[in-house]
Amino acid sequence: MSTHLRSSIMLPLCQFSHCFLVASLRSCMPMLTALLVFALSSPFLAADEVAPKQQDRPASGRNAARPNVLFIAVDDMKDWVQCLGGYGGTVHTPHIDRLAKRGMLFANAHCPSPKCAPSRSAIMTGLRPSVTGLYDNGHWWYPNLPEVVTIPAHFRNHGYHVCGAGKIFHHTGGNHPPNQWHDFLRLTFRNDPWFRGVKLNYPWSEHSAYPQGFPFSGVAELGHENDWGSLRITEAEYDDVLSADYAIRFLKDRARDSGTAEHRPFFLACGLFRPHLPWYVPGKYFDMYPLDEIVLPEVPSDDLDDIPKEGLEFAKSRRSDLEKIQAAGKWRHAIRAYLASITFADTQVGRVLDALDASGHAENTIVVLWSDHGWHLGEKQHWHKTTLWEESTRVPFIISAPGYPVGTCRQPVSLIDLYPTLNALAELPMLESHSGSSLKPLLNNPAANWERPAVIEYKRGNAAVRSQRYRYIRYYNGGEELYDHQKDSHEWNNVADDPSYAAAKRSLAAWMPQRWAKPALTKKEFRFDPDKFIWTRKSNGKTTDGLKP
Repeated sequence: MSTHLRSSIMLPLCQFSHCFLVASLRSCMPMLTALLVFALSSPFLAADEVAPKQQDRPASGRNAARPNVLFIAVDDMKDWVQCLGGYGGTVHTPHIDRLAKRGMLFANAHCPSPKCAPSRSAIMTGLRPSVTGLYDNGHWWYPNLPEVVTIPAHFRNHGYHVCGAGKIFHHTGGNHPPNQWHDFLRLTFRNDPWFRGVKLNYPWSEHSAYPQGFPFSGVAELGHENDWGSLRITEAEYDDVLSADYAIRFLKDRARDSGTAEHRPFFLACGLFRPHLPWYVPGKYFDMYPLDEIVLPEVPSDDLDDIPKEGLEFAKSRRSDLEKIQAAGKWRHAIRAYLASITFADTQVGRVLDALDASGHAENTIVVLWSDHGWHLGEKQHWHKTTLWEESTRVPFIISAPGYPVGTCRQPVSLIDLYPTLNALAELPMLESHSGSSLKPLLNNPAANWERPAVIEYKRGNAAVRSQRYRYIRYYNGGEELYDHQKDSHEWNNVADDPSYAAAKRSLAAWMPQRWAKPALTKKEFRFDPDKFIWTRKSNGKTTDGLKP
C-alpha cells in the first residue's frame, strides 16, 4: 500500500463519511470496503467502437528528469476572475491572479462542451464529443472508451506517480476508475444535500422537497440543488477544503521524500467543486460582496429576437429558474453567492500553490488551472450553462511551465488542446488520434501565428467556432448565429444573414465537425458493480473492468 493511500486512511473518522479512496489493485478492495463508504451511483454505459484506439505502453525505469504536473480543475467557473477582467474586475481571486502572473494566461480560452461530463471527458481523453459520442451527462466515459488512454493513464504509463482528489472527470459514481491512478480520493459532495452525504448531516426524507432547514436561499420553488448559503459545519469540513488538503498533504510528503532513491515525477490532480451549484460556502465569503454593491447583467428585452429556434430552445432550458429567482427578489443574492463560491475556490487554489512553493518542487512543476465551462447568470435571458454563447464557453485557463515566458495570450484556444500540450511539455509520446494541438508555440510566443479557432460542441449536431474576432454557431438543422466581437462583445446582434459577413462565415464554417459519432450507450444498457468496478452490458454479457490495468 502506498504512502498516500496510508495517509488517506488516517484521515479523521468524521471525514470518512464524506469521502472515499479507490485503490489501484483488486486485492485491496475488501479492506477498503471495510474502511470506507462507497457513494457511487449506479453507472451504466459502454459503447461499441466510437473512437479510435490509442496505442500506449507503460515505460520502464525512472524518469525523474521530467517536470512534475499540478493539475487544478475548477467546476462551473466562468470568466469572472480578476485577471480576465470578469465582473468588472472586482471579483476577489488573488490566488488565480498570482498564478496568471507566473504563467501564461489564455484570455480567449473555451471549453470543448458547455456541460460537465462531455467537457471533462473531452479534456481528459483529448477527443471531441463528435468523435466519442459522449454528448451529455448521461454518458459515462470509461465503459464507452475502455481502449482510450486518458491524461492520468498516459502519465502513469510513462513513469509518473499519478494521484488526485475531487472532481476531475465527472463526479458521479464510476467516473474515476482505479486503473487510471495510483491513489485517488473521491468525495461524496456532502455539501450538496441532495447527494448521498445529506443523510449524515440533516434529518430528511426521500419524499421531502428539501432537507430540514432548507432551502437557505428562501426560494423553495427552485428545487434540486438550486440553493445557496452557509452550512452548519466548519470551513475545514467543506469538500473543496478536503480536496485541497489531500494535495497539500501529498506535497508535504513529497518534500520530505524528495531525496529518496524511489523519487519519481508526480502528476497531482486537485478538483474543486465550487462554484458549481449549490453555492454553499462559509459566510465570510458572502461578506466580501455587499449585497448593495452587486451589479446585475444588462439584458436587452429584444436580445433573443434574432436567434434561430434551436438557440431559443437552449436558452429556455433553465429560464424558469431565473424567473423564479427574479420573482422572489433574489437575483442579486444569487449572483453574490456565485461570486462568494468563486472566491472560496480561489482560496483553495492559493492553499495548494503555497504548499507547492513550500515543497521545493515549484521550479520543476508545470501548473495548470482550468474550468470545465462557463455559466449564465441572466445574460441572454438564460440561467445555468448549456448554450453555445460566450458566457457558457469562455473559461479561465492558465499554464505555468518552467522555462517558458510569462504573459497573456489572446489567440483562441480550446481545452481540447491541453492533453497534447502536457505531452509536449513533459516530452511524452504524442497520440495521433487527439483532436487538439499542442499550445507549446503559444507558450513560447503568445503572439505567434495561430490559425486554429476554438470549436465547442453541445449535443449531437450543434457547434460553435470562436476565432479571435468572431463566434459562429450552427445548429443541427442549419440555424445560424454570427457575432462580431470587435463591435459586439455581448453577442447581442446576430449578423449571420448580413451579406457583408458572408466570407467570414464561410471561413469559420470550414472548422465545423464534418462527422458526428452516434451517441454513446447509457446506463440503462449496463449493470455496474461499484465494489469490483465492473460494467456488464445487458444485451451480450460483455464486461468492462475498471480495476484491470
